[in-house]
Amino acid sequence: MKRTDLERKERDIKRAQKKEERLVKGGGAVKSIGDYINELSSFFFHDETKIYNIAVDERIPDLLEEIMTDMDEKQWETIIRKAVRKTGVKEKEPAVKELLGFMM
Repeated sequence: MKRTDLERKERDIKRAQKKEERLVKGGGAVKSIGDYINELSSFFFHDETKIYNIAVDERIPDLLEEIMTDMDEKQWETIIRKAVRKTGVKEKEPAVKELLGFMM
């Protein structure tokens, strides 16, 4: 086998192990990063320039808390940035900073 084939198999095995660990840890169906991104972006009330309801909507801190327990710390910012980017607002950075403030 080529080295690339071996590396690919190793990555697949690691993914399967990580998924199994999350299933055991979560006790059932585990949300993926994409699921969290879609759910978080669906909670936002926004127009073309700004997200308005970050501090007001009670579901957002609850979801961020769930993300903190289910996902690795290095993935938190990625989930937030992609959810904000998905809205298409122009002022992304203030929204990202506000959401990251909930997680600290």
